[in-house]
This record gives sequence, C-alpha cells and structure tokens, in this order.
Amino acid sequence: MHLAYPAVLSALLFCTGLYGVLARRNAILVLMSVELMLNAVNLNLVAFDVWLSGAAEETLHSGQALTLFTIAIAAAEIGIGLAIVLAVHRNRGTADIDKLRDTAEGHESHPTDGPDSDAPTAEPTGRSEKAEATA
Repeated sequence: MHLAYPAVLSALLFCTGLYGVLARRNAILVLMSVELMLNAVNLNLVAFDVWLSGAAEETLHSGQALTLFTIAIAAAEIGIGLAIVLAVHRNRGTADIDKLRDTAEGHESHPTDGPDSDAPTAEPTGRSEKAEATA
C-alpha cells in the first residue's frame, strides 16, 4: 500500500477535527473533535512507521510506540475534560462555550440600580455585627 492513502485519510480526519474545534459551540463536541485530530496523528505515525521500517533493515517501530503513548494521553485528556465539562454544566447549567466565555469575561448583563449605581453599597451584615460586638 502506498504512503499517500493513509496520509490523505489522515489529512482529511485532521481537517474535520479542526473544523469541529473551530465551529462547534458545545464543549463535548469540541472534545470529540480534538480526539479526531489525535487519531489522525496516530494514523500518520503508524503509516510512516510502516513505510520507514520497510526501507530500513532494523525494525524499531518507534511510531507505533509513540502512538500507544498518544492513546494513553488522549484517554487521560478525555477523562479530565469530561469531568470539567460536567462540573461546569452542573454549576452554570450549560455546556455552550460562547456563553461560558462571556460569563468568564464579565460580559453578562447586570441590572443597573439607576443613576446611583456607582454609589458604595452597604456593608455586609456580618461586618456590622462584628463592629457592634467589639464596641
């Protein structure tokens, strides 16, 4: 088999994953797209390992070993990523990346208190109770 076939397939998989990362809004779909990109890299590693081992006399299979390492890293990444997405979904009620980014940057809509919105607010009740207790 020629090297071009797995290389083209790998490029198509990687481009599909890249499109998924750039265009999707759901965090779980972004994680799936990252996994698709990692699988494209794994396919390239194995294809070039087979191609290079056919040309060389000694078969080291370093591409396949690196692929196993990449699969282990991807498994850990998806486990931690899903845990983070589930925790964020519990706290915020959404897994939409755009909404989470707007909330993190402070662009969410706050109701204004009127023209005196810059006025200092009353101090918390715990602080005033402490001041009364010490007086």
